[in-house]
Amino acid sequence: MDGRERYVGVAERRARLALRHRLAGPARGAAPEEIADALVALHGTDPATVYLAVGARLTDAARTVPETDRALYEDRSLVRMHGMRHTVFVFPTPLTAVVHASTGLAVAARERAKLVADMAKAGAPDAAWLKEVEESALAALARRGQATAAELAEDEPRLRERFAYAAGKGYEGVHTVSARLLRVLGVEGKVVRGRPLGSWTSTQFRWALAPAHPELDLAGAQAELLGRWLAACGPATEADLKWWTGWKVTDVRRALAAIGARPVSLDEGTGYVVAGDADPVAGPVEPWAALLPALDPTAMGWQSRDWYLAPELRPSLFDRSGNVGPTVWWDGRVVGGWAQRADGEIAWRLLDAAGVDREGEAAIAAEVDRLRGWLGPARVTPRFRTPLERELTA
Repeated sequence: MDGRERYVGVAERRARLALRHRLAGPARGAAPEEIADALVALHGTDPATVYLAVGARLTDAARTVPETDRALYEDRSLVRMHGMRHTVFVFPTPLTAVVHASTGLAVAARERAKLVADMAKAGAPDAAWLKEVEESALAALARRGQATAAELAEDEPRLRERFAYAAGKGYEGVHTVSARLLRVLGVEGKVVRGRPLGSWTSTQFRWALAPAHPELDLAGAQAELLGRWLAACGPATEADLKWWTGWKVTDVRRALAAIGARPVSLDEGTGYVVAGDADPVAGPVEPWAALLPALDPTAMGWQSRDWYLAPELRPSLFDRSGNVGPTVWWDGRVVGGWAQRADGEIAWRLLDAAGVDREGEAAIAAEVDRLRGWLGPARVTPRFRTPLERELTA
């Protein structure tokens, strides 16, 4: 070695993605826990995303719903909770302490302070009153096991208290104590999302007490989380890491140093891999196809996406807030999008047909059949709708 950073090109980055994100056929997993561990986190803002992301990567897609239900609500080996960038994710349960210490605590402090300040401006009760309500609500949740906000308010009526928010401004509104407090408790790692009201596609849910976990120090937890993500998604730039974690750049650099990350050269500049991961990686023998859902962790995994998603495709596949819609992949890159119509049909369209030959179109069609098969009568509409998804379902 001459000391220069090894160049990692687009082809190798796509190869790493295919294998480590369990997308190529031979790399698919046997259980939702295996998928979540490989990806570190599944986006959980839209409940259906979790199931669709798992189903795209399971060897036996027909087991997607019962196996994911088991992991989330029976074994509790997966937990849906707030994480990076104040976003709801699904994590492997052993990782909850790491996420809480590395990311949740700082966000939680700001959220609680903001809630107390908003209540004070509205003339609502103070922080001491809020603490009493919190303790009472948590005790009620412990007795019930799982409960909706309305059910908790039956035990603790003060949760129904309302207060004005942002009076006099264009976004003025009225909040209930339960809505804001449960959100804060979620970020603080005291409660998590429980079983939905209805099917797995439902956006209404119950709350449950968060699983007990040890308290970890900030620097150690940040190093652990960044190392896990970099092992799954590396190489990645400092900007990618800052965007995914939501941390300050100083935190990112400290964590990189703590894990002994190795620099490599990427088209967009210097990237990093975990120690021992700088050698070339060969991709799968056969090209692969995949249908990934809106907010899938692979499509959303990096801030810089040109190496797998052509810039000209973004206006059709993203909403105005930067949320990706359902995507069609062929051999490591996004080539189009898909949607489910009201009659259950899976509609899809190629937006970038270059390099998608008959084999590619046949492989994509097979994935469409695979998805349609395990969805059955379920109907899925993304929470954040994109231009192409709306067009395909019109």
